[in-house]
Amino acid sequence: MTRSKRPPKRRASSSPKFLPIPRGFHTVTPHLAVAGGAAAIEFYKRAFGARELSRESAPDGRVIQARIKIGDSVLMLSDVFAGSDRTPPSSVGTSTVTLHIYTKDVDEMWNRAVDAGAKITMALDDQYWGARYGHLVDPFGHSWSLSTPIRMGAAVKRAKRAEAMAAFARGEHPSKTPEFTDI
Repeated sequence: MTRSKRPPKRRASSSPKFLPIPRGFHTVTPHLAVAGGAAAIEFYKRAFGARELSRESAPDGRVIQARIKIGDSVLMLSDVFAGSDRTPPSSVGTSTVTLHIYTKDVDEMWNRAVDAGAKITMALDDQYWGARYGHLVDPFGHSWSLSTPIRMGAAVKRAKRAEAMAAFARGEHPSKTPEFTDI
């Protein structure tokens, strides 16, 4: 068995200016592949109040790399270019990842996102785990969930949990049952 040769281990700089994680970023940063990067940035601004931090564009206007900030979180995004191993969810018809946003006023953000063109896949509702929560898909195929914690009495939590577990027991997702759908 042949072992692959590892590159030499690099030491982090001891310089006080060196940051292994750039300012404003967290350890994990989503990097979205989109078809229509410039339009996606505008959608995220309208829907989620994103701020554009930076953008590098190709001569044809496609986004090579952009950074946007939603709340305190940075996301990167880019258009897909020939030869890339990345594929936008719109090309395969689904997304395997959901980006989750906690927000103070979930109803307001929800309405902005829907007005901007997001499609509801699970209605915004008070959930048994104590959150007002729902799912959306943006026009570029990315899945988003929005929520805020809420106060909920124990009896209401038990009733909502029982409804959800009954749906799961029937092999259904609770978001697809009438008692959870108010679209």
